Amino acid sequence: MRTPAFGIAAPCQRWEFSVSTNHWSSASRRSVLAAGLAATFAAGTAGAVGVAAPAQASGNKGGSKRAKWHHHLKSTPDNLHWGGFPIGRRPGVTMRSGQTVRVDTLSHQGFTNPNINPRDYFGAFGVKPRDILADGMAFWGTLPERQAANQQYGGHVLTGPIYVHGAEPGDTIAIDILDIDTRVPYGFNNTAPTGGVMATFYPGWREGDAGLDIPAVIPPGMPAGVWPDVRTHLYRTGMYRGQEVVFFADGIIIPTHKFMGIIAVASPTGEFIGNTEGAPPPATGVQNSTPPGKFGGNMDVRDLNVGTTLYLPVFQPGAQIFIGDPHSCQGDGEVSGTAVEHSLSGTFKVTLIKNVETELPWAENDDHWIMMGIHWDLDRAMRIAVEKTVDFLVTTQGLTVPKAYSFASIAVNYHNAEVVDRTQVVTGYIPKDVFKRRR
Repeated sequence: MRTPAFGIAAPCQRWEFSVSTNHWSSASRRSVLAAGLAATFAAGTAGAVGVAAPAQASGNKGGSKRAKWHHHLKSTPDNLHWGGFPIGRRPGVTMRSGQTVRVDTLSHQGFTNPNINPRDYFGAFGVKPRDILADGMAFWGTLPERQAANQQYGGHVLTGPIYVHGAEPGDTIAIDILDIDTRVPYGFNNTAPTGGVMATFYPGWREGDAGLDIPAVIPPGMPAGVWPDVRTHLYRTGMYRGQEVVFFADGIIIPTHKFMGIIAVASPTGEFIGNTEGAPPPATGVQNSTPPGKFGGNMDVRDLNVGTTLYLPVFQPGAQIFIGDPHSCQGDGEVSGTAVEHSLSGTFKVTLIKNVETELPWAENDDHWIMMGIHWDLDRAMRIAVEKTVDFLVTTQGLTVPKAYSFASIAVNYHNAEVVDRTQVVTGYIPKDVFKRRR
């Protein structure tokens, strides 16, 4: 029997994979999370599922020392997928639990329009041909073939899949983020008068709302159809006083905060999360990479960076992990619709947790346990994140439901991590350092 459980260990520390002696199950206590999400994701999930016990994290928090790896998954065309998570594709890498993998990722920016040569696109911003990634050029060359084969599922470029030996539906995988590096010294951000939270399809839009004072039409004759510093912004990155930064403008320097916007497993067969609640299944039969869901995906949680461990459920044999949408800098919300979109490489340790189920993605770092609520409605996502927080505190810290709800209100910070990907993500940060007692 698969046991949805937390492992109980000393608070404020990383936990081993142990099953608590006071675990709850569908027979004894139905998860409030299962109740909150059953209707939303129509997942065919019978009974309650819980949250897995955290793994020991690896890597250093600052990311200054590059981690070693067992495997290297390069972003060559045969390892890249365009905007979705196809199930059962040839493994890019097959690895054992506890091993590490280096993953090269490719930003979609400049490489996903078959009608504009990347040399022209990047050249419009002053990027020299030698500074354009060769694997990006190679991927761009395959776009017509992919379109002809109906293998354009969305907009992102994803590296994978990574298969994990022995992973089966009902297991959990823990992904330690060990290091992340920029591949090129530049990235892009986009701004449009009705882009991001200003879009007419954004739930907060109302009839009569005006867009921002940004030109809506790109003037004809602009090279590669782009308008630098108005609609599309190239930002150089580099070192400043020993720290990697984004050179935003004269006198404005922003520290990089590198992370992968997308870390996903293959979704359950026949289940899809659409851009809107009740959307029909995609014609391609492949989960689009835009909306995040219980499989992870386009969560855009900025704190999924070096030193953080992400926990994802397993729905398919081998888990089938996809990684992409790399960002070098982003604020909570990603309000314009994009971060600094920036090709990155990262090193990840993947640990398989057998016979322990996880309902929704969650994470932890040295300072916090990070609960997530995901839904098309931001208010609903907040409710789910709070429910998950309460469930976590009751299960792992022995609090009553009233005390856990009280704790959530006075000690947990909730963030609108991502609000522009149709389904929205709220994160709740449970501080570890307040738990002084040991079990």
